[in-house]
Amino acid sequence: MALGKYTRVDNRRSSSSYCSTVTIVVFVALCLVGVWMMTSSSVVPDQNVDVPQENKNEVKEQEKASEVKEQVSETNEKNTRQFEDNPGDLPEDATKGDSTVSSTPGEENKEQKPVENLEEKSEVKTEEKIEEQQQENKIEEQVEERPEDGSKSETENGENKTEDGDSNTQNTDSNSEAGDNDEKKSGSNEDDNKSNTDENENKSEDGEKKSDNSEENGEKTDGQIEEKVEQNDNKESEEGSGEKKEDVQSKNQSTNEVFPSGAQSELLNETATQNGSWSTQAAESKNEKETQRTSKQQTVYSWKLCNSTAGPDFIPCLDNLQAIKSLHSTKHYEHRERHCPEEGPTCLVPLPEGYRRQIEWPKSREKIWYYNVPHTKLAEVKGHQNWVKVTGEYLTFPGGGTQFKHGALHYIDFIQESVPDVAWGKRSRVVLDVGCGVASFGGFLFDRDVVTMSLAPKDEHEAQVQFALERGIPAISAVMGTKRLPFPGRVFDIVHCARCRVPWHIEGGKLLLELNRMLRPGGFFVWSATPIYQKKAEDVEIWNAMKELTKTLCWEVVSISKDTVNGVGVAVYKKPTSNECYEKRSSSEPPICPESDAPDAAWNVPLQACMHKVPTDATQRGSQWPEQWPERLDKPPYWLLSSQTGVYGKSAPEDFNADYQHWKRVVSKSYLNGLGINWSTVRNVMDMRSVYGGFAAALKDLNVWVMNVVSVDAPDTLPIIYERGLFGIYHDWCESFSTYPRSYDLLHADHLFSKIKKRCNLVALVAEVDRILRPEGKLIVRDDVETINELENMVRSMQWEVRMTYSKDKEGLLCVQKSMWRPNESEIVKFAIA
Repeated sequence: MALGKYTRVDNRRSSSSYCSTVTIVVFVALCLVGVWMMTSSSVVPDQNVDVPQENKNEVKEQEKASEVKEQVSETNEKNTRQFEDNPGDLPEDATKGDSTVSSTPGEENKEQKPVENLEEKSEVKTEEKIEEQQQENKIEEQVEERPEDGSKSETENGENKTEDGDSNTQNTDSNSEAGDNDEKKSGSNEDDNKSNTDENENKSEDGEKKSDNSEENGEKTDGQIEEKVEQNDNKESEEGSGEKKEDVQSKNQSTNEVFPSGAQSELLNETATQNGSWSTQAAESKNEKETQRTSKQQTVYSWKLCNSTAGPDFIPCLDNLQAIKSLHSTKHYEHRERHCPEEGPTCLVPLPEGYRRQIEWPKSREKIWYYNVPHTKLAEVKGHQNWVKVTGEYLTFPGGGTQFKHGALHYIDFIQESVPDVAWGKRSRVVLDVGCGVASFGGFLFDRDVVTMSLAPKDEHEAQVQFALERGIPAISAVMGTKRLPFPGRVFDIVHCARCRVPWHIEGGKLLLELNRMLRPGGFFVWSATPIYQKKAEDVEIWNAMKELTKTLCWEVVSISKDTVNGVGVAVYKKPTSNECYEKRSSSEPPICPESDAPDAAWNVPLQACMHKVPTDATQRGSQWPEQWPERLDKPPYWLLSSQTGVYGKSAPEDFNADYQHWKRVVSKSYLNGLGINWSTVRNVMDMRSVYGGFAAALKDLNVWVMNVVSVDAPDTLPIIYERGLFGIYHDWCESFSTYPRSYDLLHADHLFSKIKKRCNLVALVAEVDRILRPEGKLIVRDDVETINELENMVRSMQWEVRMTYSKDKEGLLCVQKSMWRPNESEIVKFAIA
């Protein structure tokens, strides 16, 4: 029958009475009473009738009708907020009057509250509300009602579910009265056939919607566990979405709890995050560009290839040819330093022709695919020194270098034999290798449980850092020129230079003083170069200058020895652990740095030819040597005091421990098993927003290394990361990173993108992520839901595969895999064209 579709809002009616004229008259009367009662209180109870029976377009039409309907719309928006669970059995608004909100989730007797409110407020009804409701009803007469299944009903927004029987009786009273009014409108105009047809059509539409949602909510590729939680999955109340929530929970169990609840609420509530006891790099350096640009909000993204002179090797801040041409001097290697464009490029870097998936570690240490880094100049120039050779379709690395032609491991062991206190992998854990070449020294130090930050400029030694990264060895493109390197003071256990061609002795030893800044008190400077063992005039001159300079720096000569196998000499110096020598110097050159000169200030800070005093207070960092590896990884540093406030608001040691426990849970329960990542293919990892290094520490048992990046406007926690035996770098993500394209297998970003988009162009950052991530590499993002949705839209437009999206308590997780896709159109990068 035509009237049968209203049985869901009035279980007390008898279908046999619908055909009588008397019943219709009764219904008209009930309708008028219903209008009077419903408009006497808040309009929210109407929501229980209108929303289930109308689609979203019809609700929008009703919003335009009156202010009353606009209030309903606002309530809908609140209830359908992305990834947010309703606390009770009823929509939150259904248990409040005009301005009161129920604070306790629903029990059955709470469902009576809407009716009680109607009765209590009926006496204060205004004529204005009557007119508004009448206007609303007139509009509703023009809107076709959506039929629903009588046995079980669910609102469009998932706000309520009603089963057959007498449950929810009080609540359905108000629904019944409104339903009778609707029945009068449609009963006089529709016959049985039209009602049945409409019902079938709407069921069909609902089926199509459910089908679409099911396709979006569950995506699987190559058998990996993946899930997609769409907005409407969390719009339902606890009672009304039981089956769907059980589905989501079962998926979450299969992914081993992607979002562990405890630490998530403690550590990732960004609104409670503060600087704690650490200042920021921006404050220390005083040179950070204060770029306050609003992120361009786009819904459609059109990507183009970057057309630059550097081609597939484009590094925006190092290939800014326009800025380099305008330099007044290149005497101090200014042309090798960072010169970032005002606006980061939003184009995508092309792939080298013939590019293929990289060889896995540890095989990659010995050979890489030639077409991934198709450069032969270094092989031609340094082939006889065992740097790199072209062998068929591979570039091979015999494991040697200029100073260790017969293998890096022999050279590494020779250093420890000369100075047993070096104690690779115990006392000495974090090393800086200046002028690293293809980074074989750092590559083989992994065998001694040592991590090495290798650096070399992008110069005539074509692609040396790119070779290192392709091999799976940590490296960055940097030069010792006019600015401090982007590392804190007193953090490296050893600084190494094997014939690195750096003029340490010139200009008052400014460059060697920069090493002194970064070297930990008691740390070693290992120098193997021709001035140590050759007698040419130039070498003798440099050696004499270095002897004088290291003496004024109070560096102790620990060992000068010659490796007969490689035919090279090695000098080892030790930085003092007290200020006694400084105070006894006969000359004040180089001078002691003023107290206002912070040794940790490193971002865009000019080099200074001065020395920082050694900390003597037992509570200061640098006054003691850290614990041996691996004990130093798990324990808060001795100088992290309970009186200090940590980044997340607790005492610093407690913050440190909580962060570590959090990331251990996330990595073990989610990242290692729940994201479908084959970790044997992962070697180069970057934590784009590291705090205490907990994420990297949680990966310690894997065959990976992690570049921990601390943003210049974030709390300066990078010294803590070094203290626990890890390494990292300062960076401003409004600029390009100093690495080659396709450097990293996995990028991890914890609440980074939502912060960056407040300062600069989010599209440029996503293009940078695409630049440094290898094809088939993974990006894991934890951020607020709005940012996650925006990022998902962008990466989909780049043809990336969305492996998983997940949400809880307005926080989201996104795991995506970069594809090999490149756009057809290109865009000229003007500042990078020769």
